[in-house]
Amino acid sequence: MRRLGADKLLLGALLAVAGCVAGEVDDGSGGGRDRADAIASIPKHPFMKTGCNVDLGPGYAHCLSLIRTDDSGSGVVPYTITPDATAGGLGPSDLASAYKLPSTGGSGVTVAIVDAQDDPNAEKDLGTYRAQFGLPACTTANGCFKKVNENGAASPLPSADSGWAGEIALDLDMVSATCPSCKILLVEANTASMDDLGKSVNTAVSMGAAVVSNSYGGGEDSSDTSSDSTYFNHPGVGIFASSGDGGYGVEYPAASVGVTAVGGTSLTKSSSASRGWVEAVWGSTNNANGGAGSGCSAYDAKPSWQKDTGCAKRTVADISAVADPNTGVAVYDSYGGSGWAVYGGTSTASPIAAAVHALTGHGKDSLGLSYANTSWFFDVTSGANGNCGTYLCKGAAGYDG
Repeated sequence: MRRLGADKLLLGALLAVAGCVAGEVDDGSGGGRDRADAIASIPKHPFMKTGCNVDLGPGYAHCLSLIRTDDSGSGVVPYTITPDATAGGLGPSDLASAYKLPSTGGSGVTVAIVDAQDDPNAEKDLGTYRAQFGLPACTTANGCFKKVNENGAASPLPSADSGWAGEIALDLDMVSATCPSCKILLVEANTASMDDLGKSVNTAVSMGAAVVSNSYGGGEDSSDTSSDSTYFNHPGVGIFASSGDGGYGVEYPAASVGVTAVGGTSLTKSSSASRGWVEAVWGSTNNANGGAGSGCSAYDAKPSWQKDTGCAKRTVADISAVADPNTGVAVYDSYGGSGWAVYGGTSTASPIAAAVHALTGHGKDSLGLSYANTSWFFDVTSGANGNCGTYLCKGAAGYDG
């Protein structure tokens, strides 16, 4: 853990401020060739979209989770998992090591997860994950976990959905892995409409969340600026949203001016790196194997804390964390899933980033934080998620998409 002043904790391997190189922390990879070789050597596995990662058209959002399948493509990869030593998926100790997370913090701080539909096994599966990794129990009974509908009531809950259940499991597990002492509030929207999901964000804030993670997105449209003020305008509360899994291109609500947009990386161990890990943009110039979303919003105005000159409106993304399913995370889901599996997608990155800010006490000032404090963040300087010809789809020193 690195401390910068009395309360300034290093916030992990996330992107840095636009156009400013001085004082930034690089990704600790050593030489560029070593980093490139380590990233290139990551085994490529087949994966598929989860059941909720389907475009439902205007006004609706889809989740942004991916699940690794076995190499024959016939199903979810099976593997044996033991505490803090996953086979095929990163666990809490891996994330703590890669992002230099403090071992304490977040006690009593609420991280809210907003998703659609109900996961009837959410609390039970969360218990399995936390017990497997030796994390303290987080239950309704001990006051750590709470599940409500979009109106903030414990019942009636939305109809159960196996696709969204996998997304919910991923989100809950990543908050647990990143901030084990945080409280977790799960708000389940009635449907995947942007209005129901946005209403759920408002409910999460009204119930005391310090940060809110939104692992979903949809196409931009002219109504987004209205949604900004109705659903995503919460000064003093950190609102985070996944940037997308289709490579270069912008989704909403990641494009909202009130949201910290979270992109994705490939993250792998490296004995030659001083950090012990190397990290690059998740994607490629053609995104044949998936890639994090980024780009220039068509509708949202540029926030005051963004200074890059290649996009006249709001640029996506702001920060990033692991999202490549080839370097994915271990998740436990028994409703629609068969237990342990490896997940990726920027749905992985958003709850990690939200929980890091909760852990370090920076939920209240998270909006624009990485631009004002570049030295708190690792700078991801290599890789691409498209072929746009600019920093909007290419890793580079200083700010990039």
